[in-house]
Amino acid sequence: MKPILLRAAPVAFLALSPVARAADGSLSAAGSLLQMLFGLAVVLAALFGALHLLRRVQGSRPGLAGNLKVLSATAVGPRERVVLVSVADKVLVLGVAPGRINALHTLDAADLPAAPEAAAPTLPTADFAARLKQLLEGKRNAR
Repeated sequence: MKPILLRAAPVAFLALSPVARAADGSLSAAGSLLQMLFGLAVVLAALFGALHLLRRVQGSRPGLAGNLKVLSATAVGPRERVVLVSVADKVLVLGVAPGRINALHTLDAADLPAAPEAAAPTLPTADFAARLKQLLEGKRNAR
């Protein structure tokens, strides 16, 4: 469907070019706007077609990262990180810097402590007005 749209775009653009011209040869506002919107639609269709094609090409290699999982990462500098990566039954501790990755340590997956479960996000309470009033009074008292 996308290739047909891309092939039809130049033909439709040429067909719309006389619409943009008034009888005296000057550009009409409505025709010019229509031509601009059509050009925008063609560019957006080409962009979405390219993104769709890129997803299909990248999705054709499902087994490459199947056993590799990033468990966590922590910044230790402006451009340096320490990353825990799970590979099969091993956990690698990696030092990652621009242009360089160093293996710092290797652990068994069983040796890694279980991650604490994240607390469930709290839902807004029905007592929102009272909480807001309390916060505003706290700011007034701090002044």
